[in-house]
Amino acid sequence: MNRFAMILAAGLFAAPAAFAGDQYTDETGYAVSGYDVVAYRDLEQAPPGQSQPEAVRGKADITAEHNGATFAFSTEENRAKFLENPDYYAPQYDGHCAYGVAKGGKVPGNPHLWRIVDDKLYLNITPVVVGFWEEDIPGNLDLSEGNWVDIEPTPASTSTIPKYTSPGPVAD
Repeated sequence: MNRFAMILAAGLFAAPAAFAGDQYTDETGYAVSGYDVVAYRDLEQAPPGQSQPEAVRGKADITAEHNGATFAFSTEENRAKFLENPDYYAPQYDGHCAYGVAKGGKVPGNPHLWRIVDDKLYLNITPVVVGFWEEDIPGNLDLSEGNWVDIEPTPASTSTIPKYTSPGPVAD
């Protein structure tokens, strides 16, 4: 079994743990590991095959609730934008890996492995997976959209993002 299949299986069959609804949250207790989902829209996106700019950390005292999870923001303005239209700013697939969903399961999304496609934010789990996803973004999104209908109601992944530890949002 290849490494991605093992990670996917772990995400699908992990014992249930406390989570904040369907939204993926990691050990920080925040959606998107405490990074500001509105700030992605202001970052200059790199072409496929190149690393994206680093995500912007939110602040622990600037938060909002959505989909059973706490999102952190770097500014009050970003928080206000989010509250006006949270589904626009929140990552697709409840913060789970877009390629994982294309393959039929829920595995964590890494906040630094992102891409905005058709005005929607997508996360992936590892740099290797980003490469697979970017080989055919439209095809993988078609698979993801088709799979999401069946897997959306399943519990959020309780797996840890491989080789990644988030500092969480900036403390007050």
